[in-house]
Amino acid sequence: MLQVRVPATSANLGPGFDALGVALDLDLTVRAAESERDRFTYRGDGHVPDSPHNLVHQGFRAAYHALDLEPPRMAFDADNPIPLARGLGSSSAALVAGAALADAMLGERLGREEVFRLVARLEGHPDNVAPAIFGGFTVSAADESGAFLSASLPLPPSWRLLFGVPDFELPTAKARAVLPSSYPRSDAVRTSGRAALWAVAVATDRPELLRVASLDVLHEPYRSPLVPGLDACRAALRAEGAFAAYLSGAGPTLGVVADGPRVTACRALLEDFAGDGGRVLDLGAGRGYEVGPAPALE
Repeated sequence: MLQVRVPATSANLGPGFDALGVALDLDLTVRAAESERDRFTYRGDGHVPDSPHNLVHQGFRAAYHALDLEPPRMAFDADNPIPLARGLGSSSAALVAGAALADAMLGERLGREEVFRLVARLEGHPDNVAPAIFGGFTVSAADESGAFLSASLPLPPSWRLLFGVPDFELPTAKARAVLPSSYPRSDAVRTSGRAALWAVAVATDRPELLRVASLDVLHEPYRSPLVPGLDACRAALRAEGAFAAYLSGAGPTLGVVADGPRVTACRALLEDFAGDGGRVLDLGAGRGYEVGPAPALE
């Protein structure tokens, strides 16, 4: 029996639309064993039915099909603390879990890089997939043929990552539907510079650069009406000294980068934003997925 651990992720980070992401130390864990039929047992956030159409099975089958192989029937047992449809990479984590387990069973014939390209194609964008696979802070891009590649950096250990998670879902398809089909040149110029500045801030441990690097004009202005209180809370967080305050993925979660002296005030603001039934997560940077023998059940 095998087990895989895959981290939650936060993507976009403001201007890095479909390109920037960071792994978080909140992990989906899936145990796997061959079975007479496809089965799926789920414990954790939300509800996922026992169906062969779940994302873990989809990722598993896609890895076998990429090698023109017929996948075996599998029983997956998932423990998931990642909030569903909240902008913290729950769908990417599930797809990566399935593909990573398949690759382990196949003797790593795909390898981590090909698992990344496979799952990025399934998702349609690499921003959550890359940190789930490589860990840390990741920058992803497409080459001339449209194939994705990614590079990662460790996140500075002193950076605190806080997330205000409201008690409602925002499906990615709905959040993408409100975006315009074209943008002014000035928006493109501002976005490219700010996204590049994110990488410099991480590489040089200069979180003060995030006050500019995290500003966005591509997606957050169009999505903010879908997330009550987003604009007001983001402005208040910046006034309290947060280095970055951004919509995590497609939302509705609000992500914050802060240091020790500012964490308490930022947490209080995020608690108000998350509201009744919501929560605040205080997380560190995560590692890429890990696969190994499943420990014995106690």
